[in-house]
Amino acid sequence: MNLAHPNPTKTTVDRLTALRNRSGARRESCAWPRCLFNGPTMKALLRLFVFLLATGGPLQAVEPLAFTVTLETVMQHDDGKFLWFHPRATAIPGGVVLTIQQHLKVSDYYSGLHFLTRDGLDGAWRGPELPAELDWQKSTDGVTLSVADVTPGFHAPTGKVIALGCRVRYSPAGQQLDDVKRAHQTVSAVYEPKSGRWTPWHVFELPAEERFNFARNACSQWLVQPDGTLLVPLYIGKSATDRFATTVAEARFDGTKLTYVRSGNELRLETARGLYEPSLVAFGGRYHLTLRNDLRGYHSTSADGLQFTEPKPWTFDDGTELGSYNTQQHWLAHSDGLFLVYTRRGANNDHIVRHRAPLFMAQVDPETRQILRRTEQVVIPERGAELGNFGAAAISATESWVTVSEGMFMPDSKARGAQGATFVARIRWAKPNRLLAGTTAK
Repeated sequence: MNLAHPNPTKTTVDRLTALRNRSGARRESCAWPRCLFNGPTMKALLRLFVFLLATGGPLQAVEPLAFTVTLETVMQHDDGKFLWFHPRATAIPGGVVLTIQQHLKVSDYYSGLHFLTRDGLDGAWRGPELPAELDWQKSTDGVTLSVADVTPGFHAPTGKVIALGCRVRYSPAGQQLDDVKRAHQTVSAVYEPKSGRWTPWHVFELPAEERFNFARNACSQWLVQPDGTLLVPLYIGKSATDRFATTVAEARFDGTKLTYVRSGNELRLETARGLYEPSLVAFGGRYHLTLRNDLRGYHSTSADGLQFTEPKPWTFDDGTELGSYNTQQHWLAHSDGLFLVYTRRGANNDHIVRHRAPLFMAQVDPETRQILRRTEQVVIPERGAELGNFGAAAISATESWVTVSEGMFMPDSKARGAQGATFVARIRWAKPNRLLAGTTAK
């Protein structure tokens, strides 16, 4: 919720001062009143004046939305054979479903998809179970077909859960293969809460264009529109070695599988592997993307969910870079605030691979698209294990969840306190989320 600053005059002067300081004018060259109206500063003042006229009032300030965090341990496992990994949750009527996979001690080598359920927000967890429909498929040449990087979500119009992930071909040694055309595609499976049954995986068929030869929705938040259609962010390329671009596809869902309708513009970055593992959220009448890049995280916005603006690096509201790189960021949207969950440098965490712990959460200014540093809070602490492969989801009007398992990939992880735990950070809001009124998983 945006509220006018209690002292509009002071806010305006502060903004003018900041604009002047960024203009390159030397402070010692002249006094404040004279410098204010010189060169580029005058242009900045005029732009601010036009902004005030357009908005009809003084500059607005984001009111921070308070929350508390309770950390719950779902299970612990570290037997040297596998780790539980990629836990992600979605609310269903009367409860919660959490999908999870086994990381098989080879990079990006995963089992079939398991799932757990609980009644309400506080019931005992049941599972994990591995349905035959979601297990590995073995071929005669020794290749294993599996699905990785899954994110589930509830589709209210049909009352079903859709799980979206990416199809992967594994060699007998657990290496990802790119040996056949379109080996890496987005797939979906559907869960019926009443029966507790899953469908087999269905490939999300995309146009027969080279740019979709590699097309993954992987570790990505996606949206259900009011009319029941889906907005599915994808990172795409001509092959697995191509520099990735990001686009958002619109899809229909008939209760069993997805059908492609159209896709938006492509977001590109000619740096390292490009833009990938995008996550999408709707807030304040706009759509927001956060995007992974090897060097830093990026963000973009859209009015329609398909045509997005040029990506910009994430920064704090003091102008410094966020410091999140080469890993995911995810969203939590509340009717009174937009939040980003992320990892970053500069948290006494140089011993963690890619600084992938702890997990932070902070509020985003939706107009400037900057992180409000004063709102940053650790939601899952660092215990010597990486936490970069996580999920974030709205669960009820009073709670959102951040879910992650400890990646025990460093030789000293256990010595530092990590135990291969699967965590649920229960974000309890100071105000109910009006967007979810009446949809609680109670």
